Amino acid sequence: MPAAAEPASLPLKEACLFAAREFIAEHGVEHLSLREVARRLGVSHQAPYRHYPSRDHLLVEVMRHCFRDFAAYLDDRGTHADPRQDLGALGIRYLDYAVHHAVEYRLMFGTPWPAIGEELGLAADAILAFDVLRHVLMRIHGNHKAARRRIDLDAMFIWSNMHGMATITQSNVMAHLGLAPKVPGQVLTYMFEMIGMALDAAERAGSCGASLNLAAPPALAG
Repeated sequence: MPAAAEPASLPLKEACLFAAREFIAEHGVEHLSLREVARRLGVSHQAPYRHYPSRDHLLVEVMRHCFRDFAAYLDDRGTHADPRQDLGALGIRYLDYAVHHAVEYRLMFGTPWPAIGEELGLAADAILAFDVLRHVLMRIHGNHKAARRRIDLDAMFIWSNMHGMATITQSNVMAHLGLAPKVPGQVLTYMFEMIGMALDAAERAGSCGASLNLAAPPALAG
């Protein structure tokens, strides 16, 4: 996302992205329109259409930039020889992004994808971010075809935990739950330890020949 320069100093295409992100932060994605972006930029209401045929085209481009920036942010976590330490560092980086880039985080994970999203490359950019986690798990399980299912299951398990913690942190709900003293400060460490224990248990089950014969609960079955 263009962020270092003011919209007036940017080409119109990039300025629209900047203005759209600022508008979403102030008024919510549901009120975004090309007309509002044009008004914010002080250009004719037809000007944004030179680059974005519709509001959804603009929104998709904003979301694509969010996913790319998110992937780069996760990648910039330093080097860790131990893949488990790398996984922990990735988790911290994930939560840090959710806290300090709340608008972008909600756009990625709290906004329904426009119908044209996949056609415009949104899925590819989302996969780019998800692959950061996959690549760390490849260091643990190996980069071979037989490990793919396990890597994806672990990735979804870890991501759902991190997303839940990010959402709870953003809402500040823990401050209102009457938790025991010290618990709020211990939650993150405890969650990371439990994730590690779950990965270890699954690894032991696999090494003993147990298969992951998973069936979806009735409510989730397709």
